[in-house]
Amino acid sequence: MESTEELQFSDDEEEVTAETVLKTLQCAWQNERLSPEILPHQNDMVECMLGQIQHMERNINKLSKTDLRTSIHKMEISRIKFIICNYLKTRLNKIEKYCIPILNQERQRIETDTNYLTPSEYKYAQEYVLNMENHMKNVVLNKMPGNMQVFEMNKMAEHPNLQTHVFLKANETINGVVLEDLTGEDEEIDLEEGSQHILQYKPIADLLKNGKVTLL
Repeated sequence: MESTEELQFSDDEEEVTAETVLKTLQCAWQNERLSPEILPHQNDMVECMLGQIQHMERNINKLSKTDLRTSIHKMEISRIKFIICNYLKTRLNKIEKYCIPILNQERQRIETDTNYLTPSEYKYAQEYVLNMENHMKNVVLNKMPGNMQVFEMNKMAEHPNLQTHVFLKANETINGVVLEDLTGEDEEIDLEEGSQHILQYKPIADLLKNGKVTLL
Protein backbone atom coordinates (compact mmCIF):
# COMPACT_ATOMS: atom_id res chain seq x y z
CA MET A 1 0.00 0.00 0.00
CA GLU A 2 1.40 3.39 -0.93
CA SER A 3 1.18 5.67 2.07
CA THR A 4 1.44 8.82 -0.06
CA GLU A 5 -1.72 8.01 -2.01
CA GLU A 6 -4.55 10.39 -1.22
CA LEU A 7 -8.07 9.19 -0.55
CA GLN A 8 -11.23 11.25 -0.58
CA PHE A 9 -12.77 11.07 2.85
CA SER A 10 -15.87 12.57 4.51
CA ASP A 11 -18.53 14.92 3.20
CA ASP A 12 -16.27 17.95 3.00
CA GLU A 13 -13.95 16.06 0.60
CA GLU A 14 -11.00 16.23 2.94
CA GLU A 15 -8.07 14.33 1.48
CA VAL A 16 -6.04 12.04 3.70
CA THR A 17 -3.55 9.31 2.96
CA ALA A 18 -4.39 5.62 3.13
CA GLU A 19 -1.71 5.27 5.81
CA THR A 20 -3.47 7.87 8.00
CA VAL A 21 -6.83 6.12 7.59
CA LEU A 22 -5.30 2.76 8.48
CA LYS A 23 -3.65 4.16 11.61
CA THR A 24 -6.96 5.72 12.67
CA LEU A 25 -8.77 2.44 12.07
CA GLN A 26 -6.15 0.50 14.02
CA CYS A 27 -6.58 2.90 16.94
CA ALA A 28 -10.40 2.52 16.77
CA TRP A 29 -10.01 -1.27 16.73
CA GLN A 30 -7.69 -1.21 19.74
CA ASN A 31 -9.97 1.13 21.70
CA GLU A 32 -13.06 -0.94 20.85
CA ARG A 33 -11.41 -4.17 22.02
CA LEU A 34 -10.31 -2.66 25.33
CA SER A 35 -13.32 -0.48 26.12
CA PRO A 36 -16.08 -2.00 28.29
CA GLU A 37 -18.81 -0.18 26.33
CA ILE A 38 -19.48 0.18 22.62
CA LEU A 39 -17.86 3.27 21.10
CA PRO A 40 -19.01 5.54 18.26
CA HIS A 41 -18.65 3.65 15.00
CA GLN A 42 -15.88 4.40 12.52
CA ASN A 43 -17.77 3.18 9.47
CA ASP A 44 -16.27 5.85 7.20
CA MET A 45 -12.81 4.51 8.01
CA VAL A 46 -13.94 0.92 7.37
CA GLU A 47 -15.50 1.81 4.02
CA CYS A 48 -12.41 3.79 3.05
CA MET A 49 -10.07 0.87 3.81
CA LEU A 50 -12.32 -1.61 1.98
CA GLY A 51 -11.99 0.60 -1.07
CA GLN A 52 -8.22 0.69 -0.57
CA ILE A 53 -8.13 -3.13 -0.39
CA GLN A 54 -9.88 -3.33 -3.77
CA HIS A 55 -7.36 -0.89 -5.19
CA MET A 56 -4.45 -2.92 -3.82
CA GLU A 57 -5.89 -6.16 -5.20
CA ARG A 58 -6.18 -4.61 -8.66
CA ASN A 59 -2.54 -3.55 -8.45
CA ILE A 60 -1.48 -7.04 -7.36
CA ASN A 61 -3.17 -8.55 -10.42
CA LYS A 62 -0.91 -6.41 -12.58
CA LEU A 63 2.23 -7.84 -10.98
CA SER A 64 4.03 -11.03 -11.87
CA LYS A 65 3.47 -13.92 -9.47
CA THR A 66 7.22 -14.07 -8.94
CA ASP A 67 7.41 -10.39 -8.03
CA LEU A 68 8.35 -10.04 -4.33
CA ARG A 69 5.88 -7.16 -3.98
CA THR A 70 3.01 -9.57 -4.65
CA SER A 71 3.51 -11.55 -1.46
CA ILE A 72 4.23 -8.40 0.57
CA HIS A 73 1.02 -6.71 -0.60
CA LYS A 74 -1.00 -9.88 -0.01
CA MET A 75 0.24 -10.06 3.58
CA GLU A 76 -0.66 -6.40 4.08
CA ILE A 77 -4.14 -6.99 2.67
CA SER A 78 -4.62 -9.97 5.02
CA ARG A 79 -3.57 -7.83 7.97
CA ILE A 80 -5.99 -5.04 7.07
CA LYS A 81 -8.84 -7.51 6.53
CA PHE A 82 -8.18 -9.06 9.95
CA ILE A 83 -8.32 -5.65 11.64
CA ILE A 84 -11.59 -4.76 9.92
CA CYS A 85 -13.21 -8.14 10.61
CA ASN A 86 -12.14 -8.20 14.26
CA TYR A 87 -13.25 -4.60 14.77
CA LEU A 88 -16.73 -5.38 13.41
CA LYS A 89 -16.92 -8.69 15.30
CA THR A 90 -16.00 -6.98 18.57
CA ARG A 91 -18.81 -4.48 18.08
CA LEU A 92 -21.33 -7.22 17.27
CA ASN A 93 -20.31 -9.15 20.39
CA LYS A 94 -20.97 -6.06 22.50
CA ILE A 95 -24.32 -5.48 20.80
CA GLU A 96 -25.38 -9.04 21.60
CA LYS A 97 -24.16 -8.87 25.19
CA TYR A 98 -25.49 -5.39 26.03
CA CYS A 99 -28.26 -5.17 23.42
CA ILE A 100 -30.96 -3.69 25.68
CA PRO A 101 -29.02 -0.72 27.16
CA ILE A 102 -27.30 -0.11 23.81
CA LEU A 103 -30.67 0.13 22.04
CA ASN A 104 -32.16 2.33 24.75
CA GLN A 105 -29.21 4.72 24.57
CA GLU A 106 -29.10 4.68 20.78
CA ARG A 107 -32.77 5.69 20.52
CA GLN A 108 -31.92 8.80 22.56
CA ARG A 109 -28.86 9.53 20.43
CA ILE A 110 -30.87 9.32 17.19
CA GLU A 111 -32.83 12.36 18.36
CA THR A 112 -29.60 14.37 18.64
CA ASP A 113 -27.90 12.77 15.60
CA THR A 114 -25.02 11.39 17.70
CA ASN A 115 -25.40 7.76 16.68
CA TYR A 116 -22.90 5.20 17.98
CA LEU A 117 -24.25 2.42 15.74
CA THR A 118 -24.32 2.16 11.98
CA PRO A 119 -27.79 1.64 10.43
CA SER A 120 -26.93 -2.04 9.93
CA GLU A 121 -25.82 -2.45 13.53
CA TYR A 122 -28.95 -0.70 14.79
CA LYS A 123 -31.16 -3.01 12.71
CA TYR A 124 -29.21 -6.05 13.95
CA ALA A 125 -29.64 -4.93 17.58
CA GLN A 126 -33.39 -4.47 17.11
CA GLU A 127 -33.77 -7.91 15.52
CA TYR A 128 -31.60 -9.52 18.20
CA VAL A 129 -33.72 -8.09 21.02
CA LEU A 130 -36.93 -9.05 19.23
CA ASN A 131 -35.74 -12.64 18.74
CA MET A 132 -34.63 -12.86 22.36
CA GLU A 133 -37.99 -11.52 23.54
CA ASN A 134 -39.92 -13.97 21.36
CA HIS A 135 -37.80 -16.85 22.61
CA MET A 136 -38.43 -15.93 26.24
CA LYS A 137 -42.17 -15.56 25.74
CA ASN A 138 -42.78 -18.56 23.48
CA VAL A 139 -40.29 -21.08 24.84
CA VAL A 140 -39.28 -20.22 28.38
CA LEU A 141 -42.31 -18.51 29.94
CA ASN A 142 -44.81 -20.97 28.48
CA LYS A 143 -43.34 -23.61 30.78
CA MET A 144 -43.69 -21.43 33.85
CA PRO A 145 -46.74 -21.15 36.17
CA GLY A 146 -49.23 -18.47 35.14
CA ASN A 147 -48.26 -16.11 37.98
CA MET A 148 -44.61 -16.23 36.82
CA GLN A 149 -45.19 -15.49 33.15
CA VAL A 150 -44.77 -11.72 33.49
CA PHE A 151 -41.87 -10.69 31.29
CA GLU A 152 -40.02 -7.37 31.58
CA MET A 153 -37.21 -7.05 29.05
CA ASN A 154 -35.33 -4.25 30.81
CA LYS A 155 -34.95 -6.38 33.96
CA MET A 156 -32.91 -8.84 31.87
CA ALA A 157 -30.53 -6.15 30.71
CA GLU A 158 -26.80 -6.64 31.23
CA HIS A 159 -24.83 -3.41 31.43
CA PRO A 160 -21.14 -2.84 30.70
CA ASN A 161 -19.00 -2.29 33.78
CA LEU A 162 -17.93 1.35 33.49
CA GLN A 163 -16.17 1.13 36.86
CA THR A 164 -13.53 -1.23 35.48
CA HIS A 165 -9.96 0.01 35.24
CA VAL A 166 -8.19 0.51 31.91
CA PHE A 167 -4.63 1.19 30.83
CA LEU A 168 -4.38 4.34 28.74
CA LYS A 169 -2.05 6.84 27.14
CA ALA A 170 -2.71 10.58 27.04
CA ASN A 171 -2.50 11.92 23.47
CA GLU A 172 -2.29 15.50 24.77
CA THR A 173 -2.00 17.30 28.09
CA ILE A 174 -5.34 17.12 29.91
CA ASN A 175 -5.98 19.14 33.05
CA GLY A 176 -8.61 18.55 35.68
CA VAL A 177 -9.66 14.93 35.16
CA VAL A 178 -12.05 14.19 38.03
CA LEU A 179 -11.72 10.78 39.68
CA GLU A 180 -13.90 9.33 42.43
CA ASP A 181 -12.12 7.36 45.13
CA LEU A 182 -13.52 4.53 47.25
CA THR A 183 -14.85 6.95 49.86
CA GLY A 184 -16.97 8.74 47.27
CA GLU A 185 -14.82 11.88 47.33
CA ASP A 186 -13.60 13.47 44.12
CA GLU A 187 -9.94 13.79 43.23
CA GLU A 188 -8.65 15.93 40.38
CA ILE A 189 -5.55 14.95 38.39
CA ASP A 190 -3.71 16.20 35.30
CA LEU A 191 -2.52 13.93 32.50
CA GLU A 192 0.67 14.91 30.72
CA GLU A 193 0.94 14.30 26.99
CA GLY A 194 2.45 10.86 26.35
CA SER A 195 1.98 9.72 29.96
CA GLN A 196 0.45 6.31 30.71
CA HIS A 197 -2.00 5.54 33.49
CA ILE A 198 -4.29 2.90 34.95
CA LEU A 199 -7.58 4.63 35.71
CA GLN A 200 -11.24 3.85 36.11
CA TYR A 201 -12.96 3.87 32.73
CA LYS A 202 -15.96 6.08 33.48
CA PRO A 203 -14.06 9.36 34.13
CA ILE A 204 -12.07 9.02 30.91
CA ALA A 205 -14.85 7.69 28.66
CA ASP A 206 -15.50 11.05 26.98
CA LEU A 207 -11.76 11.69 26.63
CA LEU A 208 -11.46 8.38 24.78
CA LYS A 209 -14.36 9.20 22.44
CA ASN A 210 -12.82 12.62 21.73
CA GLY A 211 -9.44 11.09 20.87
CA LYS A 212 -7.63 12.70 23.78
CA VAL A 213 -6.57 9.33 25.21
CA THR A 214 -5.93 5.90 23.70
CA LEU A 215 -6.40 2.56 25.45
CA LEU A 216 -3.39 0.25 25.61
